[in-house]
Amino acid sequence: MIEIPSDLHPDLVPLAFLLGNWEGAGVYDFPETEKCNFGQEVTFTHDGRDFLEYISHTWVLDGDGKKVRPLESEYGFWRVDKDRKVEIVMIRDQGVVEVWYGELAEGKPQIDVVTDAVARTAASGPYSGGKRLYGYVKSDLMWVGEKATPEVPLRPYMSAHLKKVVDPREWAKDLKDLPDDGIAFFR
Repeated sequence: MIEIPSDLHPDLVPLAFLLGNWEGAGVYDFPETEKCNFGQEVTFTHDGRDFLEYISHTWVLDGDGKKVRPLESEYGFWRVDKDRKVEIVMIRDQGVVEVWYGELAEGKPQIDVVTDAVARTAASGPYSGGKRLYGYVKSDLMWVGEKATPEVPLRPYMSAHLKKVVDPREWAKDLKDLPDDGIAFFR
């Protein structure tokens, strides 16, 4: 179920399905780099203004699903206009700043975006652009990212399947008349 917070900026209602904390795993595979499974934590929040704040952290997983080392971190701001056009400004820990444009699909919670502008620091690796598809499917968030460098044409390189994480304190705040001892609740 998608909830729309009462203090959400009206322009952001089409993006409400993204709100919250998400966790899951995926696959990373790009030429001349180590193919790996990765874990991911993503957060989409709002503060009443006309954008969603986005934070993503990924890390390499070993064969047992344990964290090995950080992979990528991203921070960004997402907007959508009345015509369902989406724009994202994003920075990555690898020394890349991107502007993404795309659109929200008609009649379904799906976003397709491509880079419009890319700026790189001297320390960043080769990168010339990307494309991403995000979809809300059966209460899960799924995404696939494509990447291009001057040497490698646009191709898929990361994808993940994320589940919404709910803090039990969020449920408890709506419960009235909780017992003081905590045990009576289970009787």
